[in-house]
Amino acid sequence: MKKILVVVLAVILLTAVFTGCASKTYEIAMITDAGEIDDKSFNQGTWEGIVEYAKANDISYKYYKPTEVSTDAYVAAIDLAVTGGAKIVVTPGYLFEPAIFVAQDKYPDVSFILLDGTPHNEDYSEYRIEKNVYSIFYAEQQSGFLAGYAAVKEGYTKLGFMGGMAVPAVIRFGYGFLQGAEYAANEMGVSSVEVKYHYTGDFAATPKNQTTAATWFADGTQVIFAAGGKVGNSVMAAAEAADAKVIGVDVDQSPESKTVITSAKKELAVSVQAGLKSYYDGAFKGGVSETLDITIGAVGLPSDFSRFTTFTQADYDAIYAKLVADTDGIRSGIVKDTDADGNSVDVTALPLSIVKVTVVE
Repeated sequence: MKKILVVVLAVILLTAVFTGCASKTYEIAMITDAGEIDDKSFNQGTWEGIVEYAKANDISYKYYKPTEVSTDAYVAAIDLAVTGGAKIVVTPGYLFEPAIFVAQDKYPDVSFILLDGTPHNEDYSEYRIEKNVYSIFYAEQQSGFLAGYAAVKEGYTKLGFMGGMAVPAVIRFGYGFLQGAEYAANEMGVSSVEVKYHYTGDFAATPKNQTTAATWFADGTQVIFAAGGKVGNSVMAAAEAADAKVIGVDVDQSPESKTVITSAKKELAVSVQAGLKSYYDGAFKGGVSETLDITIGAVGLPSDFSRFTTFTQADYDAIYAKLVADTDGIRSGIVKDTDADGNSVDVTALPLSIVKVTVVE
């Protein structure tokens, strides 16, 4: 009898264990873009928004890191997320566009939030967004504009832009930065602003990126706008050694280094949470692609101006209001990565007269 009881108890325990394993699912999933979950930039800003929403609403969540940066690897990570119970998947970045193009058909009952992109096939011959995909873009050129404006108003005339990969979002940050510097220089009567301009080709903290930044600082560059995930860590390290300044990107990066005077922000957490809320409220914006901009507070600079000595909250509020109101066409006149006809715009073709750009290959 005792043996029978032992066997019965063992079966009950094993059943409980396997049932528990089988029921461990995660409703909200995020697939990381190039870089780490703690990149203090795009991945982290997106993830923090998911975590906050999920915890507040008692919803399970998990992130998945692809094995490499490729469409196949991204789709494989999405496969894992769906197998793990994901009902809604958040993918941060332009590089996910082909993967979501595949996944939207492969998983019609799963919803996707795609940041900085819209679904298309590998060769760009077909663009298509299904009802289970909500595509969000940001007006990075506007927060970039504010960063460039603030830098010149602060008194800097030797600037640098170090972007990561030359993808549309990074390009928009850079182009806005140059035009904001131009606007401030013209407003102040500054005769010349020099800008070194470079894409690193990655989103990583590397000795090469740090050396590039250090060389620029040694050559007189006063502040570098680092728009490339962990590229910013390399620039910050170089700035700390040179007693120079940095402008961060995507999220407020001032906690990362005392050298960061401000950051060109996208309200990643807020927009992701709004997308998740729409899903759980039964009002998901499937089949929609929209650009979130300054008129709804989706981009801007952090509220802390303590690391500036000249540029003030009042200065920021004034230029921010002009952008929102589109005073004298200031907002609509900012050139982004493409022109009104959708043609790519080269950095040397931007409407700049005071700002002198040196492209560093």
